[in-house]
Amino acid sequence: MAALGRCAWESLKVFIQQSVPEKEPIPGAVIAVQTFGDFLGFNPHCHILLTDGCFYGDKGMFRVAPPLELKKLEAIFRHKVFRMLLKKGKVTEEMVRMLSTWKHSGFNVFCGNRISPNDETAMENLARYIIRASFSQERMKYLDQEGKVIYAAKDKKTSKSFPALEWLAAMCTHIPNRGEQMVRYYGYYSNVARGKRKKEASDDVIPCIIEPEENSKAFRKNWARLIQKIYEVDPLVCPKCKGAMRVISFIEDAQVIRDILTHLGLWLVRSRPPPKIHDPPNREYATADLQIQPHTNIIYGDPEYTRDDYIQS
Repeated sequence: MAALGRCAWESLKVFIQQSVPEKEPIPGAVIAVQTFGDFLGFNPHCHILLTDGCFYGDKGMFRVAPPLELKKLEAIFRHKVFRMLLKKGKVTEEMVRMLSTWKHSGFNVFCGNRISPNDETAMENLARYIIRASFSQERMKYLDQEGKVIYAAKDKKTSKSFPALEWLAAMCTHIPNRGEQMVRYYGYYSNVARGKRKKEASDDVIPCIIEPEENSKAFRKNWARLIQKIYEVDPLVCPKCKGAMRVISFIEDAQVIRDILTHLGLWLVRSRPPPKIHDPPNREYATADLQIQPHTNIIYGDPEYTRDDYIQS
C-alpha cells in the first residue's frame, strides 16, 4: 500500500513540475491509501489532496499549474505501478505484456474541482472524505433474527445481503496492521520540508499565488518532454536518422487513418477475439504483439525493465 501511494506521488510530481517554468518547483500532496469498494470489496486506491501548482524560491512563491490531463496522468501512473510490481516480483513480464494489450487499462484517475484557498469548509469536507471509514453505519441494517446485514450502495438504489460473519470478515480485511500509516505527506507537506521551514521560521508565510503562464492548449505541447522524462525516450527523434521530427499535419479522417495503418501493417496489430468467460488469459496471443527485439534489452522504453533484471531472475 505504501508503494502504491509512492507511485501516485511520483506520477503527480513529475506531471505538475513539468507544467511550471520555474526552477526546482515543489508540489505538495497528502495521500490516503484506501482499500474498500462500494460493498467492502478489496479495491486499493488513493485519495489525494494535491496543490494545484508548485511552490518555488525562498519567499513562498506559488505558481498555479494548468489543469491536469487525466488520460496522460493515468498512463504515467500505470507505468509506475507495473514497474513497482515487477521490482517486487509480484507480477511477471508476460503478465505486464498481456495487461498492456487490454482495451481498458484497468486504471482510472479522477480530479475534482479546484478549491479556493479561502474556502475552508470545502477543504475540511474534502479532507474528511479522503480519510473516511470503509463503510457507512447509516447504510447498514442488521437483521437480528436472520443473522444478516443489509448494506445499501452509495446511490441507495441497490443493496446487498451478507451473513453476519461474512460481513465482519469483509470489514476486518480493511483494518490496517498495527503501526501502519495510511496517510502520508509528500513534497512541500512532507515532515522534512515542514521541519526545514519551521527551523527557518518561514512556515507561516502566506504564499504569493501566480497564475499559469501557459493555457491548457500550450501545456499539451509539453507531452513530448514528459514522455522523455518518464520513459527516457524522446518521441520527437527519428528512430532511423536520429534527426528531430516535427508535426507537419493532422489526419482526422477515419478512413485515411485506417488505410495508412493497413499499408504499414499496423491496423490489426492489437486486435484479438473477445475473451470468453472463465477462460484463462490468451497469453500466447498477448506476447506475440509485443515481442522484444533481439538488438535491445529495454522493454516499454524504460531502462529499468531489462532482461538482466527480470528474465534471468
